[in-house]
Amino acid sequence: MRHTGFTIRIAALAVVTLVGAGGCALDPQADPGGTGGGLAPVGKAEQVTGASDVSPSDQLARPTSAAPTTKPAAPRKEAAATTTRTKTPPTPSQKRRAPAAPVPANKTRCAQGEYQREVEGYLARLGGFGTVTVDGRQTDADCAAIKKFQQRYDIRPAAGRAGPLTYDVAKRLATTDTSRCDAGSGVTFCVDLTRQTTWVMKGGTVVARPTVTRTGMAGYATPAGTYKINFRNLKEWSDPYEVWLPYWQRFNGGIGFHETTTYLHNASIGSHGCVNLLHADAVRWWELGSVGSRVVLVGRRPGT
Repeated sequence: MRHTGFTIRIAALAVVTLVGAGGCALDPQADPGGTGGGLAPVGKAEQVTGASDVSPSDQLARPTSAAPTTKPAAPRKEAAATTTRTKTPPTPSQKRRAPAAPVPANKTRCAQGEYQREVEGYLARLGGFGTVTVDGRQTDADCAAIKKFQQRYDIRPAAGRAGPLTYDVAKRLATTDTSRCDAGSGVTFCVDLTRQTTWVMKGGTVVARPTVTRTGMAGYATPAGTYKINFRNLKEWSDPYEVWLPYWQRFNGGIGFHETTTYLHNASIGSHGCVNLLHADAVRWWELGSVGSRVVLVGRRPGT
């Protein structure tokens, strides 16, 4: 793979940051253990993510206040006091503080989302995020569990609200069937292209639970099949897309695992065939992988 000077790389990174597109290290000159060259660009923008057609945000829309129809009247000046008032000391009964108003049972630190019950159910199935009650009512415990889930999978904002993006991610993870992956005796990296999830198995046992990923967008579909990792680099430079690819593990032509260079849940952009990972997952996949590790991809990403 051709490498350029440090100054050119910095300038290229600035361009890629402005454009906001992920990239893969396409190197048709060398493909030991792979199946051939990269994917031909079509130029069609990505419109889907995961198992849905859109990647909605969990952010609540801000209400728009209407402009006043009449000009408010100017405040009247208060007349000067002409009499002297005598302050009466409070009676003993007045000194007693009135009891605080009761707090409604469903008032919590987090807003309740439109997918409250569904998200509670998926988080209960996944486990590991705290106690949730599957009743469709937001509680402080539910709020904390949803926030923890959102922080783990970089869902923004991580405000504890069970919105459409949180629902989409939770559903994809909870419904991933790890038995679909034909794992070998060693380390096997598994990718469910349909659900846009990935996990790692060793000796038939899951050693890294399913997490979110983003594969090739329309025109750059990541192909299903069985491959082997044939090259690794902690920080690879992509010549065609001029972007750094952290924790690079190539397994098919110019396609490989690497840390995402953009917001993983943004549906308007996507990879050029690579398997994008969140930072924590890219580090973990790097620690588990080695040249020769098996890679199995099943299904097909919707819209590709």
